Amino acid sequence: MSEYTPVPAIELRGITKRFGSVTANKNVDLTAYRGEILSILGENGSGKTTLMNMISGIYFPDEGEIFIDGEPAVISSPKDAFDYKIGMIHQHFKLVDVFSATENIVLGLNEGGKYDLKTANAQVQEICERYGFDIDPTKKIYTMSVSEKQTVEIIKVLYRGADILILDEPTAVLTPQETQKLFTILRRMRDDGKAIIIITHKLHEVLSLSDRVSVLRKGEYVGTVNTAETTESELTEMMVGQKIELNIDRSDPQDPVDRLVVKDITCVNRQGVRVLDDVTFTARSGEILGIAGIAGSGQRELLEAIAGLQHLTEGDIYYHDPKTGEVEDLRNKTPLQIRELGVRLSFVPEDRLGMGLVGNMDIIDNMMLRSYRKGHSAFLQRKAPRDLADKIIDDLQVVTPSAHTPVRRLSGGNVRKVLVGREIAAAPTVLMAAYPVRGLDINSSYTIYNLLNQQKQNGVAVIFVGEDLDVLLELCDRILVIGSGKITGLVDARTTTKEEIGLLMTKSDVSGGEPNE
Repeated sequence: MSEYTPVPAIELRGITKRFGSVTANKNVDLTAYRGEILSILGENGSGKTTLMNMISGIYFPDEGEIFIDGEPAVISSPKDAFDYKIGMIHQHFKLVDVFSATENIVLGLNEGGKYDLKTANAQVQEICERYGFDIDPTKKIYTMSVSEKQTVEIIKVLYRGADILILDEPTAVLTPQETQKLFTILRRMRDDGKAIIIITHKLHEVLSLSDRVSVLRKGEYVGTVNTAETTESELTEMMVGQKIELNIDRSDPQDPVDRLVVKDITCVNRQGVRVLDDVTFTARSGEILGIAGIAGSGQRELLEAIAGLQHLTEGDIYYHDPKTGEVEDLRNKTPLQIRELGVRLSFVPEDRLGMGLVGNMDIIDNMMLRSYRKGHSAFLQRKAPRDLADKIIDDLQVVTPSAHTPVRRLSGGNVRKVLVGREIAAAPTVLMAAYPVRGLDINSSYTIYNLLNQQKQNGVAVIFVGEDLDVLLELCDRILVIGSGKITGLVDARTTTKEEIGLLMTKSDVSGGEPNE
């Protein structure tokens, strides 16, 4: 903890925000002090980002007051927020690719007189040295890694004099090593007397970084606790409103047999870039093979190549069919033939309705899309898909008025449950689940992890692509690490560490020494 006497930098009293009939925040009270890191914790849809958007001037509250340093403040635009020295670093960066770091940092500032790049570079360098940022002010954005771009966004608000900083899910795109670097910098900024607010849903990060934690649930303020005096289970209970067992019940693989053998596959995109480069691995029945990597490292292309949706320039994919004992070459097959062999892909993209669900159709009809391709039966036999829809709604606790509700009316988390549930219900032999819990609440996430584990116990070869390394380590048997389209390592999930995986995730960019495998 820092030695600063707590001074309320910003205080919210009775803040309410509605969008039509939806109340995003209701009567929220919140205080952030100078010289502290405050975590705002809550599940997706709990109103965290809406609340921070009111502090940063993107939205204006319908009710309630905001105080800065004890004085009433009216923040009706991002410019007002800057005048109050509030800076928000969003999840999606707003940078001009062809400009340098410094050019992006000073962009839009009216400093009077002629713009002097040399002086600005020196000022940026000074901020870097003060807090320990590692960035070249003259480097162009398009040559930067994700963590460097994030650094530019943070320096941009510091350059404008911000001393209340809000970071929205700042570690979502970082490796464990980059996360630790960021935390060191944030602690320095805290010790410099700044008020730092972090929006997150990662409990272990909250506990390692923040001084206090404020919890929101369904748009309402639940309470604030000192981080040193709380636990993961207490915070979970505050977030969800009930006790939850945060255990993934990982079983040992039973009689694993090679089910999918991927040999030397290469895939080149339209721009001529190798999105998969000489990839080789085996997925076995009765185990969960995790795939880890920085976003955009080739995970999507790899799964699509197996499902027949990506054209391969080289390599082979062999499927050992448990029903016939035959070895099938999947490169010769259409996506539909691959699906009918039992190789199923459940990909949850950023655009939730973009992959395999029709928004205007109800849950039952979306089940039929996958189950019924034999002409007339789609019109005659609605009982099986209706039963399936009801089972998925029941097992995964899908919040919906009925199985007849159009999918587009469901929340993102519920759409996701329908997507994953449908693939599992098809009794696959290979189940590829990509980001199945993205945007889901904790309870539903653990339901899906345990469903995947059940599939593994049923002898399915499960391939799981996830973003949370803690979950990959708890759920999987082996973890394949991919970086820039290449396999950089294959590790035993029971004995490896987050740090080892983090090194492997960035290995393709590392020159010199090779990390251990």
